Amino acid sequence: MTIQSTTLKNGLRVITDTVNTVESVALGVWCDVGTRHEDMAHNGVAHMVEHMMFNGTKNRTSKDIVQHIESVGGQMNAYTSRENTAYYVHLLKEDARLALEVISDMLQHSVFPDHELEKERGVIIQEIGMTNDTPDDLVFDLYQETAYPGQALGAPILGTASIIEAMKKETLSGYVQRFYTPKNLVISAAGNVSHDEILTYAQDMFGHLPANQNTQYPKADYQGGEHREDKDLEQSHVVLGFQGVHKSHPDYYAAMLLSTILGGGMSSRLFQEVREKHGLVYSVYSSHSAYQDDGQFEIYAGTGPDKLSKLIPVICDELQKIIQTPVAEEELARAQSQIRSSILMGRESMLSRANRQAKYLINFDEEVDIQKILEKVSAVQVTDISKMAQKIFSSKPTLAALGPLEKLESYAQIQGRLAA
Repeated sequence: MTIQSTTLKNGLRVITDTVNTVESVALGVWCDVGTRHEDMAHNGVAHMVEHMMFNGTKNRTSKDIVQHIESVGGQMNAYTSRENTAYYVHLLKEDARLALEVISDMLQHSVFPDHELEKERGVIIQEIGMTNDTPDDLVFDLYQETAYPGQALGAPILGTASIIEAMKKETLSGYVQRFYTPKNLVISAAGNVSHDEILTYAQDMFGHLPANQNTQYPKADYQGGEHREDKDLEQSHVVLGFQGVHKSHPDYYAAMLLSTILGGGMSSRLFQEVREKHGLVYSVYSSHSAYQDDGQFEIYAGTGPDKLSKLIPVICDELQKIIQTPVAEEELARAQSQIRSSILMGRESMLSRANRQAKYLINFDEEVDIQKILEKVSAVQVTDISKMAQKIFSSKPTLAALGPLEKLESYAQIQGRLAA
C-alpha cells in the first residue's frame, strides 16, 4: 500500500503516498478553511493571511523562509480557494523535515510585522487591480457574487481594496487562532518518503496543539439572476451558469462528464459548434465547480460585440440538444477517456498527488482510491448524462456579462430559450 493515513490525538491528519522511484517529495499543510468561512466584513482575510504567513515568524525573517527552502533547491508556494488554503514545498527527499519545519514555523509562529502588513496591503490591492483589469477573470467574480449574493461563498477571494486597506493585524491573528487548528489541518506528502517518517515529524511539530471543534460555516444558498456591466472593451465576456451538484453527490462524475462533453476540449460540442462552425469566439469552455454542499456548472465565452446576438442562441441550442437527445456512446467514451487520462497523468506529478489526496481526505475523511474513482467515471451511462443535463439546465440560470452588451439578449429571453 503506497497511501497511508493516521490521525494524531489532537485531530490533525497525516497522509502520505510513497513513490520510491523518484528523488523528490512534495509536502505541505492543507487547511479546511477558505473564503466561504470569512465574516463578510472581513472578506479577503483568508487570502491575506496566506500572504502574511510568508512575512516573518518569531524564528525566521521573510527572507529566511524562502531562502531556507531555495538553498536546498526546493520550491515553495501556497494558494487560497473558496474552501481550502494550502502551503506546500517540492524538494529533494532528504530535505523533507526542513520543509515541514519551515511550514510549521509559519503556521504557528507568524508575527505579522506592521511594516510587512502595510507592504502586503499594497501587493494585494495591486492584485485586485490586475483582476479588475482582466475581464475574463473579473466576469467570474461577478458571476460568483450573482449566484451566491450576500454570502461569503459569493465574495471575491482577494477581497475588496477598501476592506484590505482597513484590515487590522488582530483580525488576521484572530482568524488564524480560530481556524488554523488541528481538526482543520492535513499534512500531506507524496514522493520518496515513508509514512512513519512524516508521522514522526508531524507529531514533533504539531502534536502539542490542543484539539478543537470542526469549522462551521453557513450552508450555500444558490439564487441565480444576472449582472450586466457595460464596459469599453474590445470583447464581450459572458458566463452563463446553473446550479450543479456537491462533491459527495452520487452523480458528481456524471456532472464532470457532462461538462467535458459540452465544453471540455477542442472536440467538445461548444467548441465545435460555437467556434469551429460559426466562428463566434476565440475561447469557449464549460466547467463544473463542486463545493462541500453545492455546485455550479459554468459556460464561459468571449466574443466580439457584433457577434454577441448570435452567441447565446447557439449556446442555448446546444444545451437543449443535450437535454433532448441522448449523447452517443462514443462521445461518452471519449469524455471518460479524457477524465481518466487527466487523473492518471496527474499521478506523474508529486505536487498533484499531494494536493489531490489532501483535499480528498478533507472532503470525504478517507484515503483517496484512484482505482475507485476511475471505476465511478467508467460506470456513468448515457442515461445518467441525460438526467444530469435535465437537472442542471432546468435550474435558475446565472448570467454575468462584461463589456459592450448592447446586443446581448435580455435575461428573460435567455430563460425562455432554455425553457423551450
